[in-house]
Amino acid sequence: MQLGQWEHAGLKFEGISIAGVRTCVTLPQHGLAFDIANGLPHAMGMNTFLLTHGHMDHSAGIPYVISQKAMNSHRPPRFIMPVPMVEPMHEIMRQWSKIEGHEYNFEFIGAKVGDEFPLKANLFIRAFPTIHRIPSLGYSIYRRFHKLRSDLIGIPGDEIAKMRLEGKDPTEERSELIVSFTGDTQIEFLDLSPEVRDSRILMLEMTYLDERKPISSAKEWGHTHLDELIPRLATISSEKIVLIHKSARYSPEEAQQILKRKLSSNDLDRVHFFGC
Repeated sequence: MQLGQWEHAGLKFEGISIAGVRTCVTLPQHGLAFDIANGLPHAMGMNTFLLTHGHMDHSAGIPYVISQKAMNSHRPPRFIMPVPMVEPMHEIMRQWSKIEGHEYNFEFIGAKVGDEFPLKANLFIRAFPTIHRIPSLGYSIYRRFHKLRSDLIGIPGDEIAKMRLEGKDPTEERSELIVSFTGDTQIEFLDLSPEVRDSRILMLEMTYLDERKPISSAKEWGHTHLDELIPRLATISSEKIVLIHKSARYSPEEAQQILKRKLSSNDLDRVHFFGC
């Protein structure tokens, strides 16, 4: 198994995403993993796991990662997941605890659309809706920053300094959407979450690429077809669109050839397959 690596704008991603096999993409500098696959070594150093849905190729590794972290005296991991997953996962862990004769420490947090969770001092996570065959969510990472209030633009610097001396804050909080990760979804999630189109980096499920699987199959199984993305590319302002969850029927070389055949040269500059 070969892990993919990809980098843009100072963010480094590592992992693997093959439809029906395993998906786990980490953002090591922030101790974060999108999905967990079957519990892969590169994810063991992460502490926050964002689970998009409960299919095994995305979530089967939860008990194993909990066990490995306990064995290596890591702090208890945090798992954020769709609310309907929480109680079944607790039951799974209750049974594993009985089997192993050990009580584990971990945190399962149920997420709903729009919920926000802290990541670091200036970073937070927000859940957005996706469309799959079972309850599912995508996750966006935002960066908070402060900027001069719009009503003060053009005011001389000495007046701004005076405001600060008087204890008045001349700034306002803003947020920048730096990364969004969809998990498995139909393309129509973009209509439910238009803000995701402005992500600096959009990691987007793209299971089917050509006529071997029609768009109707993508919709039947809650996935996305490349032919559905192409007419929407003009509506997505992301600097980079990173395609994940490619079907194993396409080799990396074949997938690249399909992109070259179907996309314009401008779109080829910003659309990439993760790990290819």
